[in-house]
Amino acid sequence: MVGLATAWFLQESGAEVTVYEQDVVAAGASWGNAGWLTPSLTAPLPEPAVLRYGLRAVLSPRSPVYVPPRADARLLRFLARFARNSTPGRWRRGMTAYVPLNERALEAFDALAAGGVEAVTHRASPFLALYRTERERSGLLAELQAIRDSGQSEVVFGQLTGEQARALEPVLTDRVGAGVQLYGQRYLHPPEFVGALAASVRARGGEVLEGSGVRSVRETPQGVVLDLGDRERRHDAVIVATGAWSERLTRRFGVREPVQAGRGYSFSVPVERMPGGPLYFPQQRVAVTPLGDRLRVAGMMEFRRPDAPLDARRIDAVVDAVRPFLAGVDLDDRQDEWVGSRPVTGDGLPLIGRTSSERVFVAGGHGMWGIALGPVTGMLLAEAVLKGETPEVLRPFDPLR
Repeated sequence: MVGLATAWFLQESGAEVTVYEQDVVAAGASWGNAGWLTPSLTAPLPEPAVLRYGLRAVLSPRSPVYVPPRADARLLRFLARFARNSTPGRWRRGMTAYVPLNERALEAFDALAAGGVEAVTHRASPFLALYRTERERSGLLAELQAIRDSGQSEVVFGQLTGEQARALEPVLTDRVGAGVQLYGQRYLHPPEFVGALAASVRARGGEVLEGSGVRSVRETPQGVVLDLGDRERRHDAVIVATGAWSERLTRRFGVREPVQAGRGYSFSVPVERMPGGPLYFPQQRVAVTPLGDRLRVAGMMEFRRPDAPLDARRIDAVVDAVRPFLAGVDLDDRQDEWVGSRPVTGDGLPLIGRTSSERVFVAGGHGMWGIALGPVTGMLLAEAVLKGETPEVLRPFDPLR
């Protein structure tokens, strides 16, 4: 999403673009995620609640947040930085940086639609966060208020009893004892939307070269050269939007902020009655989204190598976590079991902007928010690339910080 959106907005200003995709369009983290466009929830991942997870919890493969026992030194350094940033003060500073992006996030999707991208975003009617008890709900209520206090005034929500939540969504069981309804949110079908975005880039004259992994990026007096293994290609400027794999291409250009794979899992299941909008189970870290004729169930945060194989225990943990709350959902008839690598930074802020080279830029590290913030990232970064000036709202996301 991030790379294609940046390409599209560069085209909008008259640039010629080529997109290099090592696999196929939407094969990475943009394929199997929940597809939420939720500015009211988009916030830095390092937060004080993270520190309440005990060591025993994060070492369990059934925990919502999982770190494998044999973590390497690089991962341990990343986790130490993540923990240092999980304080109230740093979260508030990070949230203040997110506010201008969140306020323009849906506007950027509207710009894509107006420009001919043939995919839709759906209004979340309703969008519900669900809990066993009112006490469990207090953390989200405090976070939503903190987001609003950071300057994001459009965060609108209401509290529900379990009975009210079940009246809105009959798919819920009586294990749901409390809820929060968020207003003004949307969602999309990730593979369909990203595929439509690639089709639009191609239709406007851009190249999207699938199966073209980039081995290295180097700057020369004649331009920026990409090593594709069997050949080289030269461009006036390059944007690295390779998610959890970005460090390999950007370290030589002064980017030192670590990017770690925060892997998430998903699958789809049939339902007797499709929910009217997304459902969120914050305590279990599970997201449920209506996509086509099946329900996508997604969740977990697993700090592991991006190329590690799917861990079936994590799928089982998602199933067990959400089963008590859903009726008429066949969680045993799973299709499209998937794991994808969200690119997570140590301070919870994405990397958006110029590197030490005036012709090499980075767009990535959005954590769980690459789908929601991909278009606004592309819109603002295209301005920085073509005008040579970084928009003020991107300064907190400086890749050289």
